[in-house]
Amino acid sequence: GVERVEDGRDADWEAMFQSNALGILRVSRAVLPLMKPHPGGIILNIGSIAGRVAYEGGSAYCASKAAERSITKSLRLELNGTGLRVGTIDPGMAETEFSMVRLKGDKEKADAVYAGVEPLTAGDVAEAIVWAANRPPHVCIDEILMMCTAQAAPHKVHRGEG
Repeated sequence: GVERVEDGRDADWEAMFQSNALGILRVSRAVLPLMKPHPGGIILNIGSIAGRVAYEGGSAYCASKAAERSITKSLRLELNGTGLRVGTIDPGMAETEFSMVRLKGDKEKADAVYAGVEPLTAGDVAEAIVWAANRPPHVCIDEILMMCTAQAAPHKVHRGEG
């Protein structure tokens, strides 16, 4: 959603935290007993620039992605010495279904988010994941923050030519 903190619905916040924070927590708990006996494995969570820097109208999303980031950082510390690698890929503006969901299916508004910008694609993010996952076992990519060239911060995007 695009609601301010004071206008946000609890149900929207709960759904966001169920997916972005509790989802990775539950998956991590499920796979860790299987991974620990096999050093060299990797957990790469998909975060967001929004987990690093909040923006207006994104409070629930930003908070849930900040929680994802904290869980990932905690896992990295807790698993130190096991041979398992833990990291996060934090994309900025990426043209996915995110804007359609955030804007409750309003295609015109969702398209406007990307107007005049060549955003990241799902393929760009996938390439970063593959690159991070294919480092030698002694190399852990702790985090990757990636943005399209036109984006300088969550709230700073150059639109148009040049």
